Amino acid sequence: MDWNRIEGNWKQAKGKIKEQWGKLTDDDLDQIAGKRDQLEGKIQERYGIEKDRIRRDIDDWTGRQTW
Repeated sequence: MDWNRIEGNWKQAKGKIKEQWGKLTDDDLDQIAGKRDQLEGKIQERYGIEKDRIRRDIDDWTGRQTW
């Protein structure tokens, strides 16, 4: 799935993102507001994962989305 589509459907995406990355809060997701780079940074902050792995994880996650 194209990131522009996720950004455009951010309200729907927030729930699916919380399912995948449960340590992210509603406030985090509101602050991210669909910006992929901010999502990467917040996941890195909450989980302590390296940036390259986060990018791969997000790419894998977006590839599995069907809406």
